[in-house]
Amino acid sequence: QVQLVESGGGLVQAGASLRLSCAASGRTFDYYAMGWFRQAPGKEREFVGGSSWSGGDTSYSDSVKGRFTVSRDNAKNTVYLQMNSLKPEDTAVYYCAVAVRGIRTLVRGVVDYWGKGALVTVSS
Repeated sequence: QVQLVESGGGLVQAGASLRLSCAASGRTFDYYAMGWFRQAPGKEREFVGGSSWSGGDTSYSDSVKGRFTVSRDNAKNTVYLQMNSLKPEDTAVYYCAVAVRGIRTLVRGVVDYWGKGALVTVSS
């Protein structure tokens, strides 16, 4: 059974940095895209950023581009989200996601596996 477990969420002040981790288990994740979505209170879940298996192809939403970075350690089946210059509008539950068919499907929200989410709260 596939499990995605996020960690690293918390409460920070605006301008701070935070790193989320997502450890995947239960199957081989070779060649799968991995990334992150988020859902703020009262809003729909949205794509944040993602990476191809090799890390050579990454994609980000316009709202986080230049501030957030997705990276992965395939030996550990782990994907990270480094968040810098956090803003109050980044407050959300962040979900780890895996797309079997690659980064392009991940960006479109075609996700095969979801984590349970990690809460990030940014105070002003």
